[in-house]
Amino acid sequence: MVSSVFDLFKIGVGPSSSHTMGPMTAACRFVETLAQGGLLERAARVEVALYGSLALTGKGHATDRAILLGLSGERPDGVDPDAADAIVADIRAHRRLRLNGRREIAFDEAQDLKFLQRERLPHHSNGMRFCAFDAGGGALLERVYYSTGGGAVVDEAAIARNAPPDGVWDIPYNYRSADELLAIVERERLSIADIARANERAHLSEEEIDARLAGIAGAMSACIDRGMGIEGELPGGLRVRRRAPGLHKRLIDRAERTLSDPLTVLDWVNLWALAVNEENAAGGRVVTAPTNGAAGIVPAILRYYQRFTPHSTDEGVRVFLLTAAAVGSLFKENASISGAEVGCQGEVGVACSMAAAGLTAALGGTPRQIENAAEIGMEHNLGLTCDPVAGLVQVPCIERNAVGAVKAIEASRLALAGDGSHLVSLDQVIETMRRTGLDMNERYKETSLGGLAVNVVEC
Repeated sequence: MVSSVFDLFKIGVGPSSSHTMGPMTAACRFVETLAQGGLLERAARVEVALYGSLALTGKGHATDRAILLGLSGERPDGVDPDAADAIVADIRAHRRLRLNGRREIAFDEAQDLKFLQRERLPHHSNGMRFCAFDAGGGALLERVYYSTGGGAVVDEAAIARNAPPDGVWDIPYNYRSADELLAIVERERLSIADIARANERAHLSEEEIDARLAGIAGAMSACIDRGMGIEGELPGGLRVRRRAPGLHKRLIDRAERTLSDPLTVLDWVNLWALAVNEENAAGGRVVTAPTNGAAGIVPAILRYYQRFTPHSTDEGVRVFLLTAAAVGSLFKENASISGAEVGCQGEVGVACSMAAAGLTAALGGTPRQIENAAEIGMEHNLGLTCDPVAGLVQVPCIERNAVGAVKAIEASRLALAGDGSHLVSLDQVIETMRRTGLDMNERYKETSLGGLAVNVVEC
């Protein structure tokens, strides 16, 4: 199944697509199902249980906050991050919430929101169970959802009946591998971006596609700008200070001096990636690319294309995003973009691969060079673990985005220096990433039970 560009790039809120956006969507979907079934007005209590990675790192990833917002009827693409704090504070102060924004019920968070750290549901580490009860304690509705990465949510009932995911439509160019995609490109004499656009035209007009792409690019740019302008400490208790504003000021103040340093360009790329992921860590508005934990890489490289490459254009931005999404779809289809399934290679590694491919396409690379850049971007992120300190999307996540962005530039430059021929194919590296994720110990898959998470002393 080929993922839509707008499934991979979704506007939402931080700090995590799988642990914040997904649970918020699931909770909202649950109360909407209650309302659609005529059960909302009978609901007197709701109980939520979190399993696996959601239970282990949910506190640090603001999953509890996301659940409260979702039960209140808020969705990631519409919630105001500033207003969200007030909603959550009010629920916690009065121990009451309005289901779907309408039905007021008592909600004792300590009793009604359970973190079952020793249990895991069968289909994915990010499992959630929602139950609604009437005033007599009778069950009204129960649903199990899985947050599978990038903000995507799957209903267990849909898994049981092997139903296609929401938003699936017939497309003119279906492909399951990079080899199949390249074969279509050669047969149809189209670019990878052309193929991605043609598939989107199956349900959107050209004008709608361009407007949505502009919205994604604009949201990415706005996130960079916000992140460069807000100082202070990030929430969560680690006392991590935002570095982007200080780095931005130094680059501006030393503009003339840095002209003699050719690596200053990389300082700007580092700045842009840090700015996005600091904003994400603070719960701000970001774009999944393909996840929140890796949200800084694609925006940083897109701005690098706009600011530091000659002859950048709006069409180049569209080509960048369409191509990046086509590559991201291959990883989502054949491996995973979930840190809880395959470690950070599925987040930062995939984002690096997507950004490298997008940049190469925007700079006029051939389809074979684009595939080569994507392969290089992942090959040198294989085995990357997900071990967030204190369960927060801060250490090592923020710096890791800056490093991943620089790797994406290097991957693109190496690919453009060649003719597209190379030993390891993108399909082979995707399969290697998948198998590496299966072999990886669970401690290194977004549980905060291994790696830096246990070797860094929390103060």
